[in-house]
Amino acid sequence: METIIAALQQFSTLGVLLALVVGALWGTVAGILPGMGTVAALIIALPFTFGMSTESSMALFLGIYVTSVYGGSISAILINTPGTPQSAATVLDGYPMAQAGKADLAIGWATVSSFAGGIFSLVILIIAAPTLAKVSVAFGPAAIFAIVLFALTCIAWLSEGSMVKGLMGGMIGLWLTTIGQDNLTGMTRFSFGSEILRGGLTLIPILIGLFALSEVLYRTAKPGAQTTGAHMNVGFRLPAWADMVSRWREFARACSIGTFIGILPGTGAMAATFVTYTAAKRYSPNREKLGTGEPDGLIASEASNNAVTGGALIPTLALGIPGDGGTLVLLGVMTIQGVVPGFDLINNNPQVLTGAFMMVLVANVIMFGAGMVSARVFERILRAPEPLLMGMILMFSLVGAFVVRGNPVDLIVCVIAGVIGVVLRIAKYPMAPIVIGVALGFIFEEKLRQGMIASRGSVWGFVNDPIALPIFALTLTIIVVPIIRRRKSTIAETKGQAQ
Repeated sequence: METIIAALQQFSTLGVLLALVVGALWGTVAGILPGMGTVAALIIALPFTFGMSTESSMALFLGIYVTSVYGGSISAILINTPGTPQSAATVLDGYPMAQAGKADLAIGWATVSSFAGGIFSLVILIIAAPTLAKVSVAFGPAAIFAIVLFALTCIAWLSEGSMVKGLMGGMIGLWLTTIGQDNLTGMTRFSFGSEILRGGLTLIPILIGLFALSEVLYRTAKPGAQTTGAHMNVGFRLPAWADMVSRWREFARACSIGTFIGILPGTGAMAATFVTYTAAKRYSPNREKLGTGEPDGLIASEASNNAVTGGALIPTLALGIPGDGGTLVLLGVMTIQGVVPGFDLINNNPQVLTGAFMMVLVANVIMFGAGMVSARVFERILRAPEPLLMGMILMFSLVGAFVVRGNPVDLIVCVIAGVIGVVLRIAKYPMAPIVIGVALGFIFEEKLRQGMIASRGSVWGFVNDPIALPIFALTLTIIVVPIIRRRKSTIAETKGQAQ
């Protein structure tokens, strides 16, 4: 009780609350803008912390960190463009709902799911941070590689009906991450003698090109082919209480998976999102409707990626090990302010840790309100004439692709990806598998090589890992089950024709 009172006295000042509100609002806006993302939003805010108190700096950054992932869902639903990579799976069901005139309900589901994921992971953070942080350290390169491999294999479930196309897309995504300089050896790979490709490719330009720019080009080539904002019923509408209660299992599954994967350093929300979406494809009572505008898909994506934020804070605050890129920047700010996460924070500054819990809670509440407000703003924007709207999307897309590294090459990559995205749309090829491959390709290769080095070049080091082995078994099941189902279906059809 004394710790809670001390935390309230330390973190309930007007300056701290104002910093938290500003951070939460900026995080939501940054998430909505294609290409901005959590890390960029935090870095932009970094200079403002130098003249701020420790409490205000933490409040500002925790507000940004908690809400930025949610912001990406709004643009994913309304303009078929995930504002952040973590919202890539939200497109699969969010945009179809918007096209069906249920954009307000889709935003409502995304907001409720994000809030549920954030609060669930916060509860776990409060109850079990020190213990779970120690458990996460037990996950070595082999175990994390196994989880990433499992996430990549989820392409087989996400591409049901076009599994070959999906797996091809995933392989292309993995290959794209090998272009450029090898971080381990320094050698240049697949540059084809081009200086432009020596720096490699990054996820954001490819993501923006495939989704946002291809949307603009496709609408320009086929005007009137897509649903306009005026027919989407843009706004904010909460789902019926009975609908939310009936889907409690989907919420629990998504929150649990997101928190668990968030705890593991280096995995990230992309892996959690697609693993959870695959679980929904397998276990949801409405699994046949996923990909056509089903709320269970929004729950799987948004509850899990927001649960990752709380999960990633567990190793960050308890051990001083950043769980993802966002917590890496947060860790740097806390260190600059004289707060050292880890044993010292838990034992000698418990009021600071408790204050962080309180700020995460308030940030999630602000996020809920910010979602309602931003949806109303988008309603006005999407009612603008379509040529003007497409011009705005084009401008934000190109700016978003450029600001990540400040490299003009990323603009070229974005445009090429946009053209390829149009071709994929026309050919009915799924774009999500390519994004999954690019998003997870870097960590896939990194953990594979770390594991091989640790085992001195032997693959048995992966198989003998007690944590990795059951995950590999689950991955094999994911691969084999669709093949067996397809074969049984073919045999049944053959017998039916014979009769």
